[in-house]
Amino acid sequence: MNEETDSQLIDAQIKATTDWRGATLAKVRSLIKEADPEAIEELKWRKPSNSMSGTPTWSHDGIICTGETYKAAVKMTFAKGASLADPSGLFNSSLDGGTRRAIDIREGEKVNEEALKTLILAAVALNTAGKTPKKS
Repeated sequence: MNEETDSQLIDAQIKATTDWRGATLAKVRSLIKEADPEAIEELKWRKPSNSMSGTPTWSHDGIICTGETYKAAVKMTFAKGASLADPSGLFNSSLDGGTRRAIDIREGEKVNEEALKTLILAAVALNTAGKTPKKS
């Protein structure tokens, strides 16, 4: 799907989630776009087990993170989170995995926005490290 269509579908997912989780996912999305305006927004892994709604995913030369809503949390999973420094201690989930790390945001919790944007930029830097610049 093209980016515009995916963005519209993510808009619809957020709108359909009318409680704190929708507002939290919208805020996370906004922070990702602030940190990296070049991030590509997509819906991935559309399958019957998630009612074909898919998972909001942000990429820049590879996946930065995903954003999912669960009953008790909005989960941001960083694809290469285990390789990222997290001096602010944002990662609080999936800590035992060898590759991914996640941030579970629960109702009423405030996210350290500057620390999150720093983590997003670190994920982008990790993705772009060693990439050959595109020729104009």
